[in-house]
Amino acid sequence: MQEMELICFQLITAAGGAKSSYIEAVQLAKEGKYEEAESKIAQGDEMMKQGHLPHVDLIQKEAGGETVIMGLILAHAEDQMMSAEVFKVMAEEMIDLYKRLESR
Repeated sequence: MQEMELICFQLITAAGGAKSSYIEAVQLAKEGKYEEAESKIAQGDEMMKQGHLPHVDLIQKEAGGETVIMGLILAHAEDQMMSAEVFKVMAEEMIDLYKRLESR
């Protein structure tokens, strides 16, 4: 059980860090700092990769027949990972919008 909690907290930490980077990227784009914004997107992507590694391990365990207990902490971790992915898409769209508005 401790191992599962550790994995979940790794997922939550990675997703939280990624979301923060994506939000910072939008704020930078709002100021016209597009290169810095892209750098923040890349930082967020790297954090998401760190979260995906233990996540893939859980999926492989379950696919291999091992029981993975779906508790509240894992549900929260899954939710945080999904919301970080949505934040990334929205951040990229907003950055593109700021670029278009500036070019007018």
